[in-house]
Amino acid sequence: MKNTKLVGELLREKREEKGLLLRHVSAELDIDTAILSKIERSERKATKEQMLKLAEVLDLNKEDLLVQYLSEKILYEIKDEELGEKALKVAEQQIKYINKKNKGIEGV
Repeated sequence: MKNTKLVGELLREKREEKGLLLRHVSAELDIDTAILSKIERSERKATKEQMLKLAEVLDLNKEDLLVQYLSEKILYEIKDEELGEKALKVAEQQIKYINKKNKGIEGV
């Protein structure tokens, strides 16, 4: 899923596409309708568990939705930083390094 839309926009589009009302989806998540509305407007962040449930209710690919969710968490952490893009590239290299290192430990 390569998407530049915010998670909330994706959720709202899919909910409306399926003809579901906020109150029906919020009932499935056991949250207040106002909270789901804020999540859709990107005024509030959903939890990982809520995202997984939303994927089920809206028939979205869980992995794709979690990737969008995580990328948005990173976005909000570094979006106002002057060196944000450089830091993101370094972080990507560090993730690769750690994963490679961990694979080496597992093979021992």
